[in-house]
Amino acid sequence: MLLQTSELTSRAAAEAFVGGVCFKVGPPVLVGAELEWLTCLHRPGTANHGARPDLSLVRHALGPYAPKSLSPSSPALPLPAGSVITIEPGGQIELSSPPVASADELCGLLRSDEGFLRKLLDAHSIRLTGAAADAARPPQRQLQLPRYAAMEQRFASIGCFGTLMMCNTAATQVSLDAGASPAQIAQRWRALYAIGPALLAAFACSPRLFGAPDGVWASQRMRAWLQLDPARTNVPVDGPDPVAQYARWAVQAPLLCVRRPGADWTPPPGATFGDWIDGALDSQLGRRPDHDDLRYHLSTLFPPIRAAGHLEVRYIDAQRGHDWAVPIAVIDALMRAPAVVPEAHSLAAGTAGRWLDAARLGLRDGELRSAAISLLELAAAHAEPVLVTPIANAARRCRAGRTPLESQE
Repeated sequence: MLLQTSELTSRAAAEAFVGGVCFKVGPPVLVGAELEWLTCLHRPGTANHGARPDLSLVRHALGPYAPKSLSPSSPALPLPAGSVITIEPGGQIELSSPPVASADELCGLLRSDEGFLRKLLDAHSIRLTGAAADAARPPQRQLQLPRYAAMEQRFASIGCFGTLMMCNTAATQVSLDAGASPAQIAQRWRALYAIGPALLAAFACSPRLFGAPDGVWASQRMRAWLQLDPARTNVPVDGPDPVAQYARWAVQAPLLCVRRPGADWTPPPGATFGDWIDGALDSQLGRRPDHDDLRYHLSTLFPPIRAAGHLEVRYIDAQRGHDWAVPIAVIDALMRAPAVVPEAHSLAAGTAGRWLDAARLGLRDGELRSAAISLLELAAAHAEPVLVTPIANAARRCRAGRTPLESQE
């Protein structure tokens, strides 16, 4: 099928396009995930032990699996179980799984591909670190691409968190089908937002982040995300039609970058995508945006849940070891059965919207801790049998007020 690339003629046309591409209608049966890791050189006794590996070394280590952002001529092959590798601006490595039918299958293929990836990197003394925030090293942007230069410039005009997020954080992201009907999409979208603060608190494990302003936070990673650029991270979710609301918000969001020849993708200051459609940027950009520009703009929006055809849950910290399997299993269990979705929403209703409290206080907040325990117990009751025990263990950990870093399970 040919992609639409014609010029956008109105905001209404752009919003209609966003609604169609961001919320794909279909039975919600698939689940996927993206795992991110910080990287470091493992060369004990040398001056560069623990340093960020040079991307040329990473490219060599990955060989034919290297993403095109590292090597434009790379075939960028998927790993044996189907995941593909991407590189984040600070050199973090990300595995993106294919969508599959169950959380257990997903965790199995990710464990397999993670093991394969670690062997590739170990051969060149590169280690993956299961930490959600880098507490030891100053941020250093490794990828010198126009997108990230424009991103860094935009975020720097707002505060310190943009570069920290880009270079010094890592997440566990879970992707789910949007839903089989507009009503189901709305229900799943609202539920994922409602349960977000409690699950953020349950899995918060980044209390320290190099260069972050003073303050005690359970998730410095999510603190950075929430504060780096509120205009592109804080989507409204309280309207009667979340699809239309998301589309309107996306078109009104500020431009982060404009693709063009050369290295400078910086947009006109203060301009939104809607301004570009309206013709307000004709003298500066010399053209109106097309559908491909809008698709790219959508990739520069970073709300806690991003609509990308499927729903990307982005509020979970990277976890130690293979503990990333637990939030994947929890979110899948809470969204898998249609009857469970409203129950999960109800359990979390009292903490819905408390994103900053969850990032700052985590399980120290009694209301958030209670909601987290209830959600984990509900997930354990509906998860695949092989995943019940780790979810139940996480519920006991939360009941004791312990973070994933303090877990004794």
